[in-house]
Amino acid sequence: MALEKHKKYWRENLKYLAILLSIWFLVSYVFGILLVTELNTIRLGGFKLGFWFAQQGSIFVFVILIFVYVRLMNKLDKKYGYDT
Repeated sequence: MALEKHKKYWRENLKYLAILLSIWFLVSYVFGILLVTELNTIRLGGFKLGFWFAQQGSIFVFVILIFVYVRLMNKLDKKYGYDT
């Protein structure tokens, strides 16, 4: 029983990691590198959007994703009884 609970816990944890890392990859690599020329046609605060994603957007998103991960893991720990 405990081993099955542990496996479910890690399965959900890995699902969260895959989703959050995919979001980070999308913002930092796809928006910041691959789509930079298309995004540079849009301005944000006087700067080209592609430049903003490459320089600051990916860092902001990474920090936000850290807080999201902490919140998700706290909920997951409570769900499976690992919050003691």
